[in-house]
Amino acid sequence: MCALLLCAVVYASTTTVHCLGMNPPQGVHLFVLSGQSNMQGHRPEEAFLPAVQKEFGERGVVVVQDALGGQPIQRWYKQWTSPAGDQPKSTGDLYDRLLSKVSKAIEGKKLASVTFIWMQGERDAKMKWSSVYEKSLLGLHGQLCSDLNHEDIGFVIGRLSDFDLDNRRYPDWTAVREIQVKVANSSPRFRWVDTDDLNDGTNRAGRPITNDLHYSAEGYRLLGERFAKEAIDLVKGQK
Repeated sequence: MCALLLCAVVYASTTTVHCLGMNPPQGVHLFVLSGQSNMQGHRPEEAFLPAVQKEFGERGVVVVQDALGGQPIQRWYKQWTSPAGDQPKSTGDLYDRLLSKVSKAIEGKKLASVTFIWMQGERDAKMKWSSVYEKSLLGLHGQLCSDLNHEDIGFVIGRLSDFDLDNRRYPDWTAVREIQVKVANSSPRFRWVDTDDLNDGTNRAGRPITNDLHYSAEGYRLLGERFAKEAIDLVKGQK
């Protein structure tokens, strides 16, 4: 269908795929967005998609979003092991779902760049799995690079918010935050996004929130803006 239409948009409860027309000669810029509930709550069409389309053109962009709330990174990273060294029987099922949707969205297209945008970590902080989170985060990025045959995939990480800085409810909250920044600072192709001011205000249900686990309606829009800014900078820096 994407080959026949200038613009096709497909929505599902946890997925957004934007197939944006025929390839320009230089290829398309692919943006892959994934993670748990705060990525699921992010709507690319509010801010992210308009920003990258403005920068690269409607026909120069493919955006694939797939997210599911409450999930640990083991559902994406196939080589995940617990802090005790145990590996679950099943890992990476959500990654396979994501990659399947990416493959369909880019079929027949030449890739000018790939940027991976990740908003996750709350579940791992709750489960006290921070000791394996750095390895998992880097491993997930490497896994995507290998599967898409693209070595220099940009990586934008949404850092956990200030929801539980005293680690009372999520014991490894600050540890995961620190790991996310450490990983983002480990490569010029990586960035992190601050979310500390996004969880106050009014949520999409119209209820006031303060220092919430999830973000306000305006917070999700701002999250899209920040993701787009860092992603665009990474793509332009690659040229």
